[in-house]
Amino acid sequence: MSSPAQLVRAIGRWSLAALVLNTMIASGVFGLPAVIARHLGSASPWAYLVAAGGMAAIMACFAEVASRFRESGGPYLYARVVFGRFAGIQMGWLAWLVRISAAAANASLFVAYLAEFWKQAEEPFLRVLILAFFLGTLAAVNYRGVSAGAGQSNLFAAAKVLALSSFVLAGGVFLLASRGSPAPVQLAAAGGASGWLEAVLLLVYAYGGFEAALIPMAEARNPQRDAPFALFTGLVVCTVVYTLVQVVVLGTLENAAESQRPLADAARAFLGVKGASLIAAAGLLSLYGYMAASMLNAPRLTYALAERGDFPSFFAAVHPRFHTPHVSIAAFYVLVLALAAAGTFERIATLSAVARLFTYGMVCSALLRLRKTEGKAPAFRLPAAPVVVAVGILFCAVLASRMGLAEVGVVGATVALAVANWFWVRGEPDERPGRSSDRT
Repeated sequence: MSSPAQLVRAIGRWSLAALVLNTMIASGVFGLPAVIARHLGSASPWAYLVAAGGMAAIMACFAEVASRFRESGGPYLYARVVFGRFAGIQMGWLAWLVRISAAAANASLFVAYLAEFWKQAEEPFLRVLILAFFLGTLAAVNYRGVSAGAGQSNLFAAAKVLALSSFVLAGGVFLLASRGSPAPVQLAAAGGASGWLEAVLLLVYAYGGFEAALIPMAEARNPQRDAPFALFTGLVVCTVVYTLVQVVVLGTLENAAESQRPLADAARAFLGVKGASLIAAAGLLSLYGYMAASMLNAPRLTYALAERGDFPSFFAAVHPRFHTPHVSIAAFYVLVLALAAAGTFERIATLSAVARLFTYGMVCSALLRLRKTEGKAPAFRLPAAPVVVAVGILFCAVLASRMGLAEVGVVGATVALAVANWFWVRGEPDERPGRSSDRT
């Protein structure tokens, strides 16, 4: 009998960095500037730096943990190896909730931005058709091969960074040239401690998503060395871009807090109607790019769960010709389409932000335990790890305290499903026969 089809290691260092950027730069930068301005007013750019500081501690923990693994799974794999099968299944379900909700939020916002050019796009029936086609084309590309999916991700990452850099540059020139002219209405710094916590929680959604790029590591050429590079590159680029975008929006848009499409409205102030259309098109491009990355990485999570016996085995099926987890891709497509068709951007995005705090806290906790149990030095070793771990866990705990009843209910239901999943598989073998090692 021939051996089962295997995944192909086709994602290089820069493709992995592009994948991280694609999973981070998405609806947050195009939709959140108005929301953050509503919470904090003229102080809102500082919130991006505060959030970046907390996320830096979390991403640094991820960098060392990821440098010890080379197989698919991301946070699910780390939790399973370090804390056992029960914790791994819990993490797998929470990570799947994060990936589905984040992708659905972006797909929903894609239709909202499309309505800038075609008002009928938000009509219920047409909206579902657009979502089905939009998500279906991405699923088809990744169904046919990871190289095509990675190439698509690279293209969109470069395009969205270029578009946002152009927005910041043009807005900055406008602000410098208009000194002495009447300034737009500036919002007063507001919100207090509650406003800051709400704003930073939402920015976890903007900075988050990087963990999804670590899921398809079985298809990366040198994941243990490339993952830290990709994570830190993504953090630096996003911090600079996000902060400067917020500054430009506040400086050029008269009522930033009331805008539905803050970047497009700001561009209208210094580039005119055509400029607003260009930025709206860039928003569509960014959202499409994010979904291209999601369709590449998220199905590898259920593939990893099934490969280790924690999900039905058909989720681990690899297409004999294209060498992709085609069943997992199809399942992800259906679930994202259903949630995007039923929900709204803001509610789904908040759920995604809250759920990922649990995955971040678990990975931070895993770092110190890995150091005790793993004798071999990792490809990347984090300096002052105990301090960084403490900062990361505290950051997650404080923000998780802002959960509403709706988020508590959904997260609780997900945990209950994971417990039922564990009872279902606990008598089964702990892993599928013939799989490769989790680590080198």
